[in-house]
Amino acid sequence: MKTIKGYADGPFGQLHYQVCGTGRPVIMVHQSPDSMVQFDPVMRPLAAAGLKAIAVDIPGYGMSAAPDEPPDIAAYAAIVPAILDHFGFDKADVLGHHTGAIIVTEAALRYPQRIDKLILNGPLPLTGEQRAYFKDVMAREKAWAPRWDGSHLLEQWEARKAAQAEWIDLAAFHTHFIHGRLAGDKIWYAHEAVMNYHHEEAIPQIEHPCLVLANTGDAIYALSQRTKEMRPDFAYAELEGGTIDIIDEQPDAWAAAVAAFLAG
Repeated sequence: MKTIKGYADGPFGQLHYQVCGTGRPVIMVHQSPDSMVQFDPVMRPLAAAGLKAIAVDIPGYGMSAAPDEPPDIAAYAAIVPAILDHFGFDKADVLGHHTGAIIVTEAALRYPQRIDKLILNGPLPLTGEQRAYFKDVMAREKAWAPRWDGSHLLEQWEARKAAQAEWIDLAAFHTHFIHGRLAGDKIWYAHEAVMNYHHEEAIPQIEHPCLVLANTGDAIYALSQRTKEMRPDFAYAELEGGTIDIIDEQPDAWAAAVAAFLAG
């Protein structure tokens, strides 16, 4: 089944997307810093399950136009109605991984009539102590700049490596590291928006049918558990093991979990 790429008008210029399939539409939003390449392994499995899989580069990442100033999550969330309008859809399901989970949450709250079902793959309901820790870690992205000896690349490689106790797939790690660098000196924009957004306050406001999708090896697995406790009415699916790069590591199981919830 063919995957097609294109551009749609977005809140900061053109949005780069890829689409595969002809069924029920699901818009997928990636983690940061990365790009929609994160969803490459599951585009065809989702299409084979009867879905029209649409992955999009968030503004400033991948090949989407970058904002001039750091946006907030509400500004990032505007990509959802932009993609819906481009395809002529009244509504669609939306899915987000890590940063993407926060973006699609805000989209569901701001544009409720345009969202059908919601999937949060790695939500982020932080405590105050956790927020302070992550703010400190992510603030280092602002200082990243090229050096003639290339040492900045090793520094950034080690920073991503430190995000997870163990990694499984070197090829996937390398792919997502490289795609994250495409954001250049604006690489910190999305994480800044995430840290200024309180997912723990937004999650109780969600009224759509929602799936929390987790994997036990994710660095923020405990936050999926917290979300499950906060919202026992949400559907919950869990994959064993894996890392932040779970979509590469278990594409068939991941796509099956997504398709099962959307079809249910």
